[in-house]
Formats: sequence, C-alpha cells, structure tokens
Amino acid sequence: MVKIYLAGPLFSQAEREFNQKLNSMFIDMGFSVFFPQEDAEDNDVERHNQNQSGIFASCFAGLDTSDLVVAVLDGPDVDSGTAWELGYAFAAGIPIIGMRTDFRIHTPNEKVNLMIQETLEAFVSSVEELRAVLEKYV
Repeated sequence: MVKIYLAGPLFSQAEREFNQKLNSMFIDMGFSVFFPQEDAEDNDVERHNQNQSGIFASCFAGLDTSDLVVAVLDGPDVDSGTAWELGYAFAAGIPIIGMRTDFRIHTPNEKVNLMIQETLEAFVSSVEELRAVLEKYV
C-alpha cells in the first residue's frame, strides 16, 4: 500500500478541516496516510506542553517512511514547516505533488516560490485534479 505524507499548514480550524478532508479522500482511495495533525499529535495542546521534539521526531519518521508527499501550498507564501518537509523529501527522492487552491499567484510562470516549484513532480489547482493525479499511484 502506498503511504502518503500530508504536508501543509495545520494552525487554523479551516486548515485542519481541509487537511481532514484530504486525509479522508486518501484513505477512501486506498492509500495509507501519515497525517501530522493526528499521527504526530501536532496540535495546540502538545505545543503548549512543549512537546516540539516529539512532534518533530514523529513527523520526521513519518516522512522518512512515506512513498509520496502531497503538499498544500496555499497562502501568500508556503508554510515554513512544509517548505522544510519538501526540501527533505526532494533530497530523499520521495515524489512530491503540490496543490495550490489559492488563486493568488507569484508570476504567470511561477505559481509558488521557484525553489518549491522545482521540487514538484506534479502541480494541481484543485482537489479534483489531485484525485486524478493520485489515481496513477493507487
């Protein structure tokens, strides 16, 4: 079974709910998922308890054992933790699919920062496009 690491911001209720929607879709499609906001307990309670080292270790292990990364790239700039995860995945040879549903663009030829864009195996603009790209990995 192909394991997806879901990278992206998880700090607002809207972000967490969108991530949950993606996680459910991945599972319904037959993927195994490392879902940081649950699997690494990356949430406000654990951060308040100063469990940053535990969260990092769990996310690192989840990333290191994944076959594919799906990264949510929405916002005025890519979330810094997501950017780190993408850099590591790229260096480790893990394919990355980037999704940006945010209609703000950098330039006509660059939908996200160049260094992020060049790490991506595929770039999609919607959940529907993401589903279609993921079909080849099932």
